[in-house]
Amino acid sequence: MAKFKAPTIEEKSASVSVDLSKRQERQYGRYLQDFNQGDVFIHPRAFTVDRTFAQEYATVFHDACPLFLSAPYAQAHGFKDLLVHPLQVFNVVLSLGVQNNSEKAIANLGYYNVQFLKPVYPGDTITARSKVLDRRERGEGKPGIVHVKTLGLNQNGEVIIQYERKIMIPPRKGDGPTQGGDPKAPFPEVTNPEVELPEMGKLSADMIAHTGSSTYFEDFQVGDILVHKNMRTITDEHVPWTYRMGNTHPLHYDKIYSQSLSGPMSGEPIVYGGLVFGWLAGMASRDTTENMLWDLGYTEGYHTQPAISGDTVGSITRVLAVEEGPVAGTGTGIVHAQFIGVKNKRPAEVLDEHGEDLFIKENDKKNLGKEKIESKIFEIERKILIKKRPA
Repeated sequence: MAKFKAPTIEEKSASVSVDLSKRQERQYGRYLQDFNQGDVFIHPRAFTVDRTFAQEYATVFHDACPLFLSAPYAQAHGFKDLLVHPLQVFNVVLSLGVQNNSEKAIANLGYYNVQFLKPVYPGDTITARSKVLDRRERGEGKPGIVHVKTLGLNQNGEVIIQYERKIMIPPRKGDGPTQGGDPKAPFPEVTNPEVELPEMGKLSADMIAHTGSSTYFEDFQVGDILVHKNMRTITDEHVPWTYRMGNTHPLHYDKIYSQSLSGPMSGEPIVYGGLVFGWLAGMASRDTTENMLWDLGYTEGYHTQPAISGDTVGSITRVLAVEEGPVAGTGTGIVHAQFIGVKNKRPAEVLDEHGEDLFIKENDKKNLGKEKIESKIFEIERKILIKKRPA
């Protein structure tokens, strides 16, 4: 350990002249020209998720699955400790990538092929890196679309999550140095992913009693539409939660910045979409994921309308398919569901008002001659590995 005498702190501001020619304003984020196909960005910072943060996420976002709340329950299912919620992992990994991928973004256009590959436990440290899959320009001076794939890794270098994202990025105006990535940097994506889960032993009656009796695999039938009763009013709490996830885009916490924009994003800071996703999923969890063993992932997710502080959000789930679990004899099945988020109206009211149109992708409605639904804010499909009812 190095030791040295603590220095005396003396005021010097009056004796050092001000030289305005040395003014600097550091810029973060990248413009469209900075993204080149094949470039890899190793994102700054690492994030150790402690037990308090893991449990706080599960409770603040109203998740009903005991895997994220109770260490004994998770251990009874073969895990070594309670699990860090997969959407918390997703939010941390996405936020680590904001400085490189989307701090100058105009809009997040969608999430694709989200896969959770390994459990994350309290005490694990997460890092992230992204690879540019494509850059599509839409004309001189116009924002373009950047398609990236992002990996989240644990402290052992194992990929815990991988997903793709499309982002609308403005071009740089005038000349300026580019900030490209490194096409030679390691990018250990998993091309044939396998999910690694522990073996689940026979559960005691006490452990079975931790969950309700109507959310086992057998309780889901194709065509079921689950209108989730609970809603959640988002308050200014979303600002510190944006900080806590590590998201650095000023749109989510800087009112002067958000008011300087035009269009639907102008005005109050926009709630970071990953938090909206988390609250919507939490509102659905008592009806859908209470007896979940693993979140298999998501595809084609879109934030169709922004949310701000004061909005009240709720959700609806539609069962698209059910199938036996991937490993025979494990007592599980897979539920494939469509997940819809709404705001400022009861989900039942929105469903009564729009019927089947609620389940049509908003981006497809123009071609179908249908109007977009203002109260619909989110849409995605998901697959969940759910326990079968104990014998």
